[in-house]
Amino acid sequence: MEPIILTKSQARKIIIEAAGLAREAQFGTGIEAVYRLIDHLGFVQLDTNYVVERAHHHVMAARVPGYQTEWLTELCEEGRIYEYFSSDAGYLPMRDFRFSLPVKQAFETQGKVLSKPEGNLMKQIMDQVEREGAKMVGDFENDRFEASSGWWDWRPAKVALERLYLEGKLMISRGKSFQKVYDLPLNLVPEDIDLSMPTAEEYARFIICQTLAALGIASIKEINWRSRRVKGNLVKKELEKMAQTGQVNMVTVEGLKTPFYMLPNQKIKIELSNDVFILSPFDILNVFRHRLKDFFNFDYQIECFVPAPKRLYGYFSLPVLAGETFIARMDAKADRKQKLLIVHNIHFEAIDLDQTTIEKFIESLKTFAQFNKCLDVIFKQSNNEYYLKAIRKSFLEKV
Repeated sequence: MEPIILTKSQARKIIIEAAGLAREAQFGTGIEAVYRLIDHLGFVQLDTNYVVERAHHHVMAARVPGYQTEWLTELCEEGRIYEYFSSDAGYLPMRDFRFSLPVKQAFETQGKVLSKPEGNLMKQIMDQVEREGAKMVGDFENDRFEASSGWWDWRPAKVALERLYLEGKLMISRGKSFQKVYDLPLNLVPEDIDLSMPTAEEYARFIICQTLAALGIASIKEINWRSRRVKGNLVKKELEKMAQTGQVNMVTVEGLKTPFYMLPNQKIKIELSNDVFILSPFDILNVFRHRLKDFFNFDYQIECFVPAPKRLYGYFSLPVLAGETFIARMDAKADRKQKLLIVHNIHFEAIDLDQTTIEKFIESLKTFAQFNKCLDVIFKQSNNEYYLKAIRKSFLEKV
């Protein structure tokens, strides 16, 4: 079967619509829109960084007008979504729960061999949770033998809880302070959910279809992203079969050598509203840096992991998308005590923006400030004083 040939603009529009950013409220409004979004994407990355509102809430707020942060908790409590670590930590639709089982099996069989004390501790913790109910790490005695040496130097009880979670013996819910609460799956998974282990072929085909729905078009490397924990998976083999039988379409994009794939029902002619979205660094659109370069000519890196002297744009710069173009990156911090959004830097890309785009960006900034519960915004600097002057002028009135 001959591959479908796309221009880069067509590819960008497909990617943006798949990400839920083709237009405002693409999935509707209210808590049901949040569920529809998670169900469509299949996975929304969770991150604990709190410089601005956490990434998983930011992803929702960018797509669901009037988003309320408690809606994720409500969906978890209703048993419609759950938290797990597949490619990364994130929220997944509960109806796909059985497809997390191969990942849990991989963590159990491919993980570090347990010492006898570690095995005993895990058994002890399981017994305690079964007898007494859900636990937090603080419910266990401080069993550290040596002083902590850094962030990831967890004490034994924390290590044991996390391993039980990764292996699927425990699940996680969250308290009001975002602390992890570990509980038995039977207490969190609804009775009507299928718990049967998928075959290797079923798992591979699920990953292929889910990833292509969320990314629009993708390479084998990107499709394998969600299954990389499962060594020896059949994603590549099943993808070849599906391409031969027309269950997925092969795609070539002008100017790129990589072969891509998309679902047969994927629309190619897509109209964008050209709204402006301020995005999280952990948004699905920004997961693959090479993808941003190849399709959007946008060289992006989250710099909180970069030593301060080497940062170019700021600690936590947020990509700004207008239509099919990234127009800027904004380094911001929410001062929650002062209810002040501090925009340390807005770095505009080397493109000319019309008045309409600037006005839409201003409206997005106001919405973003409100989402972060900030009443005022201050702007420190920008590489484009003309645009910054227009933005500052609009914020003379209260947010």
